[in-house]
Amino acid sequence: MSFPPRRALGRGPAWYRGDCHVHSVHSDGELTPEELVVRARAAGLDFMATTEHNSAAESGVWGHLAADDFLIILGEEVTTKTGHWLALGTMPDQVVDWNHQVGDGLIDQCLDQVHRVGGLCVAAHPHAPYPSGDFMFPLRDFDVVEVWNGLWTSDRPWNADNEATLAEWGRSLAADMRTGSWRPAMGNSDTHLEGQLGIPHTVVFAQELATGAILERIRAGRSWIAESADVDVRFTAHADGRVAGVGEELITSGGRVEVRAAVRGVPMGAVGFHTDGGRIHQVSLPAEGAGVAQWATTAVESMFVRVEVRHRSGDIAALTNPIVLL
Repeated sequence: MSFPPRRALGRGPAWYRGDCHVHSVHSDGELTPEELVVRARAAGLDFMATTEHNSAAESGVWGHLAADDFLIILGEEVTTKTGHWLALGTMPDQVVDWNHQVGDGLIDQCLDQVHRVGGLCVAAHPHAPYPSGDFMFPLRDFDVVEVWNGLWTSDRPWNADNEATLAEWGRSLAADMRTGSWRPAMGNSDTHLEGQLGIPHTVVFAQELATGAILERIRAGRSWIAESADVDVRFTAHADGRVAGVGEELITSGGRVEVRAAVRGVPMGAVGFHTDGGRIHQVSLPAEGAGVAQWATTAVESMFVRVEVRHRSGDIAALTNPIVLL
């Protein structure tokens, strides 16, 4: 098989873990495709996207590495002069033109090229610390924002550039929701070197382990970001017998909403509940790192609720997309 299939057997409707920003020796990474897949599976991932710079995945390189329980998504990192973005779910041999920049009027047709094949357009590392890394295109033109990028974090999974992106994305949610179109967050390793894969990655609830299903749920915000597979977050909101999860809407009838976050893998960490008013409530986790944090609000007080889980150092261990309260 020249290219990986767009569907794997998977586990049916389930939470799937994946890293959608990965480079191999076929662009500027140091690992072969075979090495990347071995490390992805060891990291507890169910899927991975190949995103070489300004080029398509090469025929015959990835297809034989896919499996019933591991999906490989074709993609590209479109490396422009005024920011990088990910084209996920592209077709075999499809290359998205990278020779565009803010103000030249070409970005829309490039995004359309990806959308026409059911792909996803992701604003990558908006505050990356190198020339062309700062993202200058309007975020509203993209489907998703890469809030957490692992490449430039040295020996830590979180840094000031990610913190700036998270703050920018968090501030935008309330304004975007008022227009009826908010952009979900995702996290990826941007692997180039040994030891980076899956730190962080995105955890997606999808009906099946297939390219279309995974990308559609990322686009809908039915996902959260984890530092590693050791970290788990189950985030739900409850009102009048109804339940909603990450990326979903909860009709509250104006009554009380109970919000719960069950967390595992963050010893002595803290769970912060964030709304359109900023961080509203925080709960500490015990030494064993597993616990349930709860908080109550109403749709009048909070347009949405999302969760950030942080280590004692203040570094992020996990963060979720919002639950929208109506």
